[in-house]
Amino acid sequence: MANIFKTIFNFYYEGFKNLTSISRKLWLLIFIKTAIIMTVLTLFFPDILWQYDTDLERSDAVSNSLLNIE
Repeated sequence: MANIFKTIFNFYYEGFKNLTSISRKLWLLIFIKTAIIMTVLTLFFPDILWQYDTDLERSDAVSNSLLNIE
């Protein structure tokens, strides 16, 4: 099992190690944009499911909201 994780790690490590300068800048841009998008989404779409105690109540609230059942 550890050999599988080592193989996967080496695959990504070697891939990122051999990137060109432009590729590294593009990956950095992707990570920065993703962080900004997640921050903006967190600010403008608050977690309203905290008010429910159980997963069943949360799932009922989501399904009712999606189906517009009052």
